[in-house]
Amino acid sequence: MSESPSIAENLAALHRRIAAAARAAGRDPAAVTLVAVSKTHPAALVESALAAGQRVFGENRVQEAQAKYPALKARFGELKLHLIGPLQTNKAKDAVSLFDVIETVDRPKLAEALAKEMARQRRTLDCFIEINIGGEPQKSGVAPEAADAFIAECRARWKLNLRGLMCIPPEGSDPTPYFKQLAAIAQRNGLAELSMGMSADFEQAIACGATLVRVGTAIFGKRN
Repeated sequence: MSESPSIAENLAALHRRIAAAARAAGRDPAAVTLVAVSKTHPAALVESALAAGQRVFGENRVQEAQAKYPALKARFGELKLHLIGPLQTNKAKDAVSLFDVIETVDRPKLAEALAKEMARQRRTLDCFIEINIGGEPQKSGVAPEAADAFIAECRARWKLNLRGLMCIPPEGSDPTPYFKQLAAIAQRNGLAELSMGMSADFEQAIACGATLVRVGTAIFGKRN
């Protein structure tokens, strides 16, 4: 497959940059997981990344993931799939059956729907709370000032297996203050994982404590 070498090279280059950023921050490079964002890219390119050793992937839409990933998951048992886009409650059933991690829990109705589906399907998925860290009206996510109460409710009322927080800083702004704010919310709530940083800013995110970085363009090229 002609794409394989370039995707393998892209992944190798990314891992070098991740390791360098972690070491510069006094962190273990193994503490940072690369989530390869494959939205809009065909299954053939995902297969190239799998051939290069990548095992953690992110998709934005349930329907697109359903078209690509069931066959790949059947072949690659260690493949982990993260939902990193907004989730409608009526898609909770499909999301719980296909994904391994939901990074975009952002409202009570969704938390309840996910909890019911996990119980029904007897699957326990790791969950992240999405924080609208810049308070942008066009973005989903919990307001930073409402985060503590929502985290507590997800734990006490719906018993979600909360692993961490996720955010997307405002475009065109210095992301570092937003990354630091997310890290502070996570720390005071005893959450160990931080999903933050994308192709343009993952090194800054790692400096602020990111444990997952979501990178697509730098691996697969521009979106279709």
